[in-house]
Amino acid sequence: MKNKLITVSIMFIALMGIAGYGIYWAFFDVQRINGQDILTELASPNNTYTVTAYLNNGGATTDYAVLCTVTNNQTSKSKNIYWNSPCQTAAVAWVDDVTVMINEVELDVRHDVFDYRRQ
Repeated sequence: MKNKLITVSIMFIALMGIAGYGIYWAFFDVQRINGQDILTELASPNNTYTVTAYLNNGGATTDYAVLCTVTNNQTSKSKNIYWNSPCQTAAVAWVDDVTVMINEVELDVRHDVFDYRRQ
């Protein structure tokens, strides 16, 4: 009986963990968002990175949003680093080789992510 209780408890905890990760992945992971219409594209001063800003139409129920991705030009890997709504413009300027300013938000492209839902 004790082994059955332990097995059921472990299965329940594992199921809750999988469900929690699934909810996070489906609703809160900024990396799942794809860009729609390109607003601007700007390479870093040493041409290591390129930031691309997209305007995303939220449809009838939500306003426009801006998504910015950074691409490492040496490895061709890209990731989303900026997601803001409601927003329709993207003012992008490089501060140095790894720091970019997007709509007055300063980000280190190696590890920073701005998501308006977490502000």
